[in-house]
Amino acid sequence: MAQIGFFHKLWLTRFSKPAGDRVLYRHVLKNTPRRIIEMGIGTLGRAERLLGLVNSLQQADGGLHYVGLDRFEARLPSDVPGVSLKQAHQRLHSLARVQLVPGNIDSSLSRLCNHLGVFDLVLISADNDERHLERSWFFIQRIINAQSTILFETRATGTSCREWKVVDKAQIDRLASQTLLKRAG
Repeated sequence: MAQIGFFHKLWLTRFSKPAGDRVLYRHVLKNTPRRIIEMGIGTLGRAERLLGLVNSLQQADGGLHYVGLDRFEARLPSDVPGVSLKQAHQRLHSLARVQLVPGNIDSSLSRLCNHLGVFDLVLISADNDERHLERSWFFIQRIINAQSTILFETRATGTSCREWKVVDKAQIDRLASQTLLKRAG
């Protein structure tokens, strides 16, 4: 993988669109993650830029592991546009060791969370269905530790602007216990 130069890093962190993603690139420059999971990958632009940046910061040891959860071909007409599973594999396989999981995030995580291990960076897209996300907190809790960074994308009210907010482990634990209490009844 070619090294990303100073000007490309400057463009990613200060001028790239959408502006909300700039915080991701700044985080990666400060804390180079080796294991990334993204819930809701959409059109792959963000994933490709993010993985390219991480690769430019790491040695060429192939240690980058990326897991992408998305509906892919099962998208509903009301969902945001995205790519097919085959297109995602074609575009991402050269950037990292990629594992793409089709389906809703709650069912995908419930099947795989015990096999995935702990992630350095967890990205939760605002495009995920609230019902599926609510059922996912318990499983998200199982793939993070105190050193993991969890970034949750939010939509600004009344605009199309989005921004990423850090969610700490204690908040994930609270959300997971609320989910369990709702299930219990």
